[in-house]
Amino acid sequence: MNLYTALKDKSEKLSIIGLGYVGMPIAVAFAKKVNVIGFDVNEDKISMYKNGIDPTKEVGNEVISQSTVEFTANESRLKESKFHIVAVPTPVRDDRTPDLTPVKAASKTLGRNLTKGAIVVFESTVYPGVTEDVCLPILEQESGLKCGEDFFIGYSPERINPGDQEHRLETIVKVVAGMNEETLDTIAKVYELVVDAGVHRAESIKVAEAAKVIENAQRDINIAFMNELSIIFDKMNIDTNAVLRAAGTKWNFLKFSPGLVGGHCIGVDPYYLTYKAEQMGYYSQIILSGRKINDDMGKYVAESTIKKMIKANIPINGAKVAILGVTFKENCPDVRNTKVIDVINELKDYGIEVVVNDPSADKIDLYNEYGLKTVELNEINDVDAVIVAVPHKEFKNISVNQLADLYKVIDKPYTEVAASLETYNGSMYNSEYQRGKVLVDIKGLFNKVDLEQNGFIYWGL
Repeated sequence: MNLYTALKDKSEKLSIIGLGYVGMPIAVAFAKKVNVIGFDVNEDKISMYKNGIDPTKEVGNEVISQSTVEFTANESRLKESKFHIVAVPTPVRDDRTPDLTPVKAASKTLGRNLTKGAIVVFESTVYPGVTEDVCLPILEQESGLKCGEDFFIGYSPERINPGDQEHRLETIVKVVAGMNEETLDTIAKVYELVVDAGVHRAESIKVAEAAKVIENAQRDINIAFMNELSIIFDKMNIDTNAVLRAAGTKWNFLKFSPGLVGGHCIGVDPYYLTYKAEQMGYYSQIILSGRKINDDMGKYVAESTIKKMIKANIPINGAKVAILGVTFKENCPDVRNTKVIDVINELKDYGIEVVVNDPSADKIDLYNEYGLKTVELNEINDVDAVIVAVPHKEFKNISVNQLADLYKVIDKPYTEVAASLETYNGSMYNSEYQRGKVLVDIKGLFNKVDLEQNGFIYWGL
């Protein structure tokens, strides 16, 4: 009996190592077809899953509570499985070089519990060669087994988009690769159990690794182009979003938009590729140029905010700014590698007090990673500027009056205030008791014309 058949008739088990934003949806999907062991070293996370709580918000509490996944932090239970999927994060260090610590640690843990006949599939995003040159030797050393004889390896890059309810594991074509044809065939058939969109059989493990890393590098470069256009058009006093709407009417125009590029995919993966390229003697020009533009956007947003505040005669040192949204993307609790932090840190360097509201962010991760606490929207008041950094769905329903209520009210009549302020875009601010309300709308969530007609000083990428 082959492994695929054994999994289907539930005489063998499948394990997922790493139950985060990627691993959890995979575990839940496979549990509908086969017996699944879900392993993570974080005992608190395992406890939450066992109690039907989904901190990732990727599948939801109800689905978690009804799933048959056997959640565990006991690594010895991996011995019960013959098909292993490793889905741990692969971040970068402060010097922007790959940090393979999580995937190495997972390989050691799995190696200690590997049994003969097993197949190990890595899903973590890496540069070409990591699976075979880094992970494979660790598995062999820890297990005492021989790859190609006692166990087999493969690679299938994750394509799950956190927070995206449309493009899910089941609906995205899955790239799969194996060390030989027999292994590839088994891996492909196993993933076809849950991936309705089908699989693409890559020619080699290195091809699959490379395919994944360039997917996000391509997006990174395109967004960097949009960010550069935004900087240029701002100097020309041209609305970037208006330009993109006009250009987007052509059938082959690629519809990207400017913004802060963070997270553990687009903001990280290009560095894996350029790191490996440099090892081979090639120094990236386009990829790293795009990365530099995107890495600098937090500073650019903060400085642009300050410029608007200065135009409104708002003293910078001691000013108060509200940040709406701190996760790396909308409608997602993940705060890892969020570039909103760059905006916050830059503002603080100018002596500005920053308050943060985010209805989606994982509050524990936010505090552990950045030492930040959030406040409720109705607790925010007396601010000098608001930055809408992440377009969460909850923010779309905020009215102009609700926004206005966040700002500092001055105790001088409008006529006295107007006399001391310069005009903005040719007209005085039209609020009776408030000075100009600086609003930075990074992703263009609100209507610029409506806000300017209501006394806001509006700026966005």
